[in-house]
Amino acid sequence: MYSNSLTEQEIAKRLNRFISPEPINHIPESFLDGNPKPAAVLIPLLQIENAWHILFIRRTKIEGDLHSGQVAFPGGGCDPEDNNSEEAALRETQEEIGIRPKDVTILGRLQDFVTISNYVVTPVIGTIPWPYKLVPSPEEVERAFTIPLDWLVDPNNREDTLRDVPGFDSPVPVTYYKEYDKEVLWGASARFTVLFLEALDLI
Repeated sequence: MYSNSLTEQEIAKRLNRFISPEPINHIPESFLDGNPKPAAVLIPLLQIENAWHILFIRRTKIEGDLHSGQVAFPGGGCDPEDNNSEEAALRETQEEIGIRPKDVTILGRLQDFVTISNYVVTPVIGTIPWPYKLVPSPEEVERAFTIPLDWLVDPNNREDTLRDVPGFDSPVPVTYYKEYDKEVLWGASARFTVLFLEALDLI
């Protein structure tokens, strides 16, 4: 498939031309409680049998946590000691699944995205060697798994569904992927995935 012919250099080139200084924000201002807090996630790319895959996690279920139990990318809120979004994403990734920052090759980032939980998230894209011994933190991560890029590109595997959200005047579109390996990718992480595929001109 065409996506698997992309090199790291070509991916980085396409990401760099896609950057925009303005965050994507579809959340009504009245819904947000103050300024969004900065956060970053890593979209880890890897190759299995010469085919690109993306590494995802499923968060540990924690009562009262809005995003627990969901499929996501490793990442979280930025700390004061983080010099930039890349450092925050790499620090969180090491804490959550044990990938060392020195083992990640950063290729670029996507446009910032304001989430319903009042974070402005910077998705950072990087490649990792594979196979790799992951060490999930049980307090944060229940499982790590990969999905092939070609499967994510296929329009038959995703749809936008209108969903009622408390505090919104009308239903909002939410991206859902079909079940893959008993996991369902949806919401902000699905949107980050679609933005990444758009940046690569794959959809």
